[in-house]
Amino acid sequence: MSVQVVAAKMAEVELKDINSKSLPAAMPVPQKQEEKSAIKSQPAVPSTSPAVSAAVKVAAAPEDPTLPNPSLNLMKMPQASVLKRTEQQHNGGEAFINPDGTVTEAPKTVKKQIQFADQKQEFNKRTTKIGRRSLSRSISQSSTDSYSSAASYTDSSDDETSPRDKQQKNSKGNSDFCIKNIKQADFGRREIEIAEQEMPALMALRKRAQGEKPLAGAKIVGCTHITAQTAVLMETLAALGAQCRWAACNIYSTQNEVAAALAEGGFAVFAWKGESEDDFWWCIDRCVNVEGWQPNMILDDGGDLTHWIYKKYPNMFKKIKGIVEESVTGVHRLYQLSKAGKLCVPAMNVNDSVTKQKFDNLYCCRESILDGLKRTTDVMFGGKQVVVCGYGEVGKGCSAALKAMGSIVYVTEIDPICALQACMDGFRLVKLNEVIRQVDIVITCTGNKNVVVREYLDRMKNGCIVCNMGHSNTEIDVASLRTPELTWERVRSQVDHVIWPDGKRIVLLAEGRLLNLSCSTVPTFVLSITATTQALALIELYNAPEGRYKQDVYLLPKKMDEYVASLHLPTFDAHLTELTDEQAKYLGLNKNGPFKPNYYRY
Repeated sequence: MSVQVVAAKMAEVELKDINSKSLPAAMPVPQKQEEKSAIKSQPAVPSTSPAVSAAVKVAAAPEDPTLPNPSLNLMKMPQASVLKRTEQQHNGGEAFINPDGTVTEAPKTVKKQIQFADQKQEFNKRTTKIGRRSLSRSISQSSTDSYSSAASYTDSSDDETSPRDKQQKNSKGNSDFCIKNIKQADFGRREIEIAEQEMPALMALRKRAQGEKPLAGAKIVGCTHITAQTAVLMETLAALGAQCRWAACNIYSTQNEVAAALAEGGFAVFAWKGESEDDFWWCIDRCVNVEGWQPNMILDDGGDLTHWIYKKYPNMFKKIKGIVEESVTGVHRLYQLSKAGKLCVPAMNVNDSVTKQKFDNLYCCRESILDGLKRTTDVMFGGKQVVVCGYGEVGKGCSAALKAMGSIVYVTEIDPICALQACMDGFRLVKLNEVIRQVDIVITCTGNKNVVVREYLDRMKNGCIVCNMGHSNTEIDVASLRTPELTWERVRSQVDHVIWPDGKRIVLLAEGRLLNLSCSTVPTFVLSITATTQALALIELYNAPEGRYKQDVYLLPKKMDEYVASLHLPTFDAHLTELTDEQAKYLGLNKNGPFKPNYYRY
């Protein structure tokens, strides 16, 4: 008997063997779905207050039941050669021929278009009660200045009830807060404890200065990102004697569990992830407008809190001693107020301090840009063409990170000095309209408005990722995309497809808001540097004698910058070299600093 005949017999036996047993239903191969379709000269800074000087001195997955059970007899499973796929059916489904000759039709693939709640009604209205949470244009060019989606970016496990409709109390019976869920406090406390380990300077300041209470009597109202790092700052300010009330400066950056931990700890916190614009201003107002409590210090990030007080409660500035502002957007507003003669109190420009700009803006963004893009899009950076709009410290950090990952990076700039730096760093300087059709990723970090307008959005290639690394959401013209001919599809939290009539789509992240704090996290250690600078600026302004600071914008003293840096060096087991008396005399310096003049550019 030939080999072919033997093989045929064996195959026939195997088929009979299989046919004699009950076969499971035919398993279709899943059908592939188509793709989802200018700073003015600084006033001379007086010597620091005794409180700050004192602070400086003391420092020196479950198993899926739908999958086949590997313990089953493999002979009972259909072989690959037993089932044959037929031609695709006219209705879009598929069918398979079983060994007995019968035809089994595969389940039809039902395509569903993702719908927002706001597609079933007018965009500017919530599905839950009332117009008080309707979305409205903000009263200033602020961090909420766009038409935000009514669908909140929250965890699916959270209920949809607005925190404003809830009555919550902490374990001590206090209800002076408004957050997502007070029951998350334990989780938030653990995150704060982790952050404390990476914030050595703040912890050192808390330990060394809490005996003196340099902020005793201070009533600080704050508007910043509410994260574990901010919580460490707030608890440090409280340990130094201050009372605090806090709101969020960004509607997507709040960590709900951290807000819960702060509320449980007795802080008046008004913030949750996924606020509407109306919620945003309501939270700020709840911080400021409270009976029997009036702030005497402001800590702001973006200028929205300062703007709100100027607009609604201008008389409060009679008792406010100063403003500390950390963002380029907020500082720009302060200089505008100063130039117009409308700045009522002294203000400290933390954004342009060396410890903020050279560390937070550069090193923080260098790491967090990759984290934000990976978490939201799972994009591969190698070989991608990326355009970074703006080559300040944020742009430098983003460009360096993407270049290191193998991306082809273009840079746009208006400043010839920054432009020359980009060229010397190996980046090609272009105009946006020259590369907009070919790039895979567009990143804005200018602090300006209308950097990426509808004309550019229309010309982008299919699948282009668009995001913002600046504080304000004015850089990408998101409002121009809210038109009837464009379709919005929610892909995942903070990720939207905006689809053109011809099927082209772009991937918009965080609706044009700050990518890293909206979609991921930021390095804690770098934020320790900024937070320590903010704390010292508050101590300085609060304790400064009458007349030391006028109604103007000031930079922090160089000595304070150096002190903040020195507090972080022990983490690296770093050892500073000390000048000899002869060397100090030769350079004309004090052996203890400051070591650079105010005009020095690091």
